Formats: sequence, structure tokens, C-alpha cells
Amino acid sequence: MSKITAIRGFNDILPSDAKKWRHVENILSQVLDGYGFSQIRLPLVEETQLFARGVGEATDIVEKEMFSVANHNSQNSEKGESASFTLRPEGTAGCVRAVVEHNLTRGDTPKLWYMGAMFRYERPQKGRYRQFTQLGVESFGSPSPDADSELIALTYTMWQRLGISDHVCLQLNTLGEADERLAYKTALVDYLSTHFDKLDDDSQRRLTTNPLRILDSKDEQTQAVLLGAPKLSDFLGEASRTHFNQVQSYLKALGIKFEINEKLVRGLDYYNKTVFEWVTDKLGSQATVCGGGRYDGLVGIVKGKPEQSEPAVGFAMGLERLMLLIDEVAPLKNVSDCDVFVVASEDEYLHAVVYANQLRHARPSLKVKMASATSLKSQMKKADKSGAAFTVIIGADEVAGDTVSVKDMATGEQSSQSKDAFDFKI
Repeated sequence: MSKITAIRGFNDILPSDAKKWRHVENILSQVLDGYGFSQIRLPLVEETQLFARGVGEATDIVEKEMFSVANHNSQNSEKGESASFTLRPEGTAGCVRAVVEHNLTRGDTPKLWYMGAMFRYERPQKGRYRQFTQLGVESFGSPSPDADSELIALTYTMWQRLGISDHVCLQLNTLGEADERLAYKTALVDYLSTHFDKLDDDSQRRLTTNPLRILDSKDEQTQAVLLGAPKLSDFLGEASRTHFNQVQSYLKALGIKFEINEKLVRGLDYYNKTVFEWVTDKLGSQATVCGGGRYDGLVGIVKGKPEQSEPAVGFAMGLERLMLLIDEVAPLKNVSDCDVFVVASEDEYLHAVVYANQLRHARPSLKVKMASATSLKSQMKKADKSGAAFTVIIGADEVAGDTVSVKDMATGEQSSQSKDAFDFKI
């Protein structure tokens, strides 16, 4: 009988790496706290219709990348439940659903973030898996360009705290409003239709479903065709141009460098006006670290009233790819999961258990470990391997004198202190 292993594209994060993940997650959440954003915890499963309606039925996500299951309980279907449930492929639609369902925008402009597993049925590759971890940040209620620039500034602060700001580049574009984008799509489709045979297979398919996605095709021949294509900027009205210029003014005032990329689009139907990506040249073809933009139309779409536009802007980043970049350009130091290791002779082991418990209560920030009640030599070997700064040794003499022996693992020096002192310079 063969052993059972993880499904391809579903990966374990082992303890040595989990420590690094926790460190990065703590930094990200600290930055979000500093900007006044509140965490929201969302379900992993939503009605399939949420993504078909919000993300767009013609997108790659809905067409071929979702894990969905039929709801076979006819009684539940009669009560209004969807005929199909889906493991969330992205977080924005679910966050908007929660905002709408719980009326969070009533008299308020909520700023929310979430972090957790997302699922896409696609070919696994480095930094891109079937189950992946995503941080999403969403800001509701403000149509002003300062909301767009605040999110970009927030991401820049994250890069600075993580030590990777010199290795990412901000790309910026505007998609204008729906009517401007529609006029541009018509012109783009007319142009590309005359060069149909030169487009790659994906671009030929997208010409009738999601033509803007052709702009970010990786096919060289398609990119050569696009050199002569009309530009979206030529179709923008005054309000869209003003909004985009104001976003740029904020970023310049904050000292955040950027470049305009007119081929930068979003693969999801609900985006408008500002779109942005942070990209890097350190991860090969997987260049995008974080992407986002404004999506004023999605709240109305989720409500079932697409004609009602409500302002919103957000971004998402995949943590697997972020961790790859950190490992490449700013590796995290190995952090020990033990500060103090307590050992004792077998006869005095019970005293060590009590001491370790008291130490944990007296110094809750310390990471305290013990080994099983084996020989003292065996326990000391485990203390050496633990990476602890100090080893506490308790034997008969220590019990008799109400003391403990403390070994500094860096210098090898050993001293005695009262068992109630808990005096560790950590």
C-alpha cells in the first residue's frame, strides 16, 4: 500500500517556515492597524452565483479556475440557497457580500482587511498553488482619489517594514468609467479583429469575452500587434483624467515612485478608474507581488442593482509569492522557538514541571520548553538543539536550596539564582 501524500498544489507549511510566516503576517497586520483598518473574517465557501455575478462569467476565474460543488439538498434550494457552492477563488466579492448583507456602509465608510486561504483549480507552479494564502484590503464609501493613494501608500509602508521596497516597482493606470471603457473596447475589438490570425489562441478567445485582457498577453506576436492598437487614455473624459492626475499628485507628495503602464488592466469586470500593481524582477515570470484598484460598480452588482454605483477600492497580495521575494532579497533570520529550556534529573522532574509553569505565568512573553522525563544527558542534548538562550537545570541540590542553576547557552557560563527570581535577560 502506497503512502498518502498532499494533493498537488496543496502544500504544507512546516514549523521552520511557519515562524517566518507569522513574522511577516504580524508586520502586515501592524501596518493595517496603523492605518486604521479593521479585520473581517469571511467564510471559505460562498454561493457560486456571487463570483459569476461579481467577478464576471467571462473571466478565467469563473470559466475554468473554481472549485465548485452542487448543492444536492433540494429542501435547502427551495429555501433560497444556491444550487452550487464554491470555495472562494478571491476575497473581494465575499467581502462586498458581507458589507452589503450587514449594512456596514450605512452611515459609515468601513476600511477592512482579511487574510486566509483561497482556491483556484489551475496548474500549480512556484508561488502559484491551488490553495494559496491571500491578504485582501478593501476601503468603502469614498470616491476621492485620496482613498486610492492611501491604499498604495499602505502597501509601500509594508514593503519598507519588510525590507523589500528597493526590489518592487509600482505600475499605475486608469481604466476610466464604464462608458469610456466600452467605447475603447469597441475600438480595440475592431482593430484586433483585422489582425485576428496573428493573435495567440487565448487572445482570440478573449476577443469576444474579455478583450482588455489581451493587453497583458505574454505572447510576443500578440504584443507586436498591440503596438498599433488604440490607447485607452484617448477615450477618457475629463473627470477620469482629473481623478488619475490627483492620485499621481498624492503619490509624488508621499515620495512614492511609479511608472504609467497603459497595458495594465484587471481581469475582473468590476474595476474602474485607478488600477495598480507592484511588480518585481526577482521572481522570473511571476512578476506581480500585489495588485488592486477601484471597483465602484461591485457593491451595486452584489446587491442585484448594478445601476447603483457605490465607491470602493482595494488590493490583494498572495503571501506565497511575497515570501518567495523576501527569501530572495531580504531573508529572515531564523528565530528560535525556545528562550528557556528547563531540564531536571528524573527524581526532581516534578519540581521542573512546577517551575516551568510558574515561569510561563511570571514571564508570559518567554518561550519555555521541556523534554520528557528521560535521563538528564538526553534532556541536555535536546536543550542544545533547541536554540534556547538559557537552560535551567534542577537537581537535588537546587531543590534543597530553593534555587535553580542557569546556563547561558551562548557563553557556557553557569550561575545560581532563586527559583522565584525568573531573571532572564531576554
